[in-house]
Amino acid sequence: MNENKSVSLMEVDRVEILTLIDNYVDILLPATDIVTRPPLAKEGNILADTLLAEHGLSLLITVYQGETKHTILLDTGYTKVGVLHNMERLGINAGNIEAIVISHGHMDHTGSLYAILDQLPARIPLVLHPGAFVHPRYTRSPDGAMRLWPQTLVQDDLEQQNVEITVSKTPTLIAEDMIMVTGEVERTTAFEKGMPNALLEKDGEYVQDPILDDQALVINLAGKGLVVISGCAHAGIVNTVEYAKKLTGQNSIHAVLGGFHLTGPFFEKIHDETVAALKKMEPEVVMPMHCTGWKAIQKFQKEFASNFVLSSVGSKVMLS
Repeated sequence: MNENKSVSLMEVDRVEILTLIDNYVDILLPATDIVTRPPLAKEGNILADTLLAEHGLSLLITVYQGETKHTILLDTGYTKVGVLHNMERLGINAGNIEAIVISHGHMDHTGSLYAILDQLPARIPLVLHPGAFVHPRYTRSPDGAMRLWPQTLVQDDLEQQNVEITVSKTPTLIAEDMIMVTGEVERTTAFEKGMPNALLEKDGEYVQDPILDDQALVINLAGKGLVVISGCAHAGIVNTVEYAKKLTGQNSIHAVLGGFHLTGPFFEKIHDETVAALKKMEPEVVMPMHCTGWKAIQKFQKEFASNFVLSSVGSKVMLS
């Protein structure tokens, strides 16, 4: 695993995280002090169209430092439809996206990438781990059947697109060093063991896919601590946060958001250990998304009480 010295991550004054795609949408959710919800009506008229949800994740992240701001996109959902539809509904101009980060190569995080690239007016950075291009990948179903994952990322194809590709296993700083892409996450906890039914084909045999391409974003919010944003946290959400602390030398955790991949019987076994480990870090905001799973989300809501935020498409979290 990579031996990294502390990364010099610039502090920011404010962070905004807009959910473009998640598994859940509820247009009746109330706003809070830190989260706004999309409007149900305009000029007194209930809108005739609505936001879409799908099994995927896409987050528009904006950081502010003084008069400077930068906006990047983490992941692009499952289909070619959802993210673009929601961007239009929310009034998001793709031309304002300065960089795209792919958390890992699975189809529910890469689906509208090419469609978004087609809308870009200029070349921008695309940051991913080399393992994101690994194929074929499989899932073994409970009855033993093998299911082939679609290949949504092809490096040769992407090199013809409107992007400057950064392929790295190690941390990458973007947005004038205000956002860090972790690269490959160290795995140190005893209980986070990855996705046991995810497989690769190697030398004619099926072996476990460690999903080494899994990576997250880290932002250092001035006076508050780290904001850690995961895609699926296949490396383990606790491992991800601990690695963010190691890379930055910052121990204070302000917010943990994103997919925690705790859905299904196998991951239910580690719910208690995961929650206990995160509670020790005392985050002010916990917002589980996407692949966290309903049972785990309910547990986070119960255990974190006033720190919990329910994710929904179109919600904007504002941290300052």
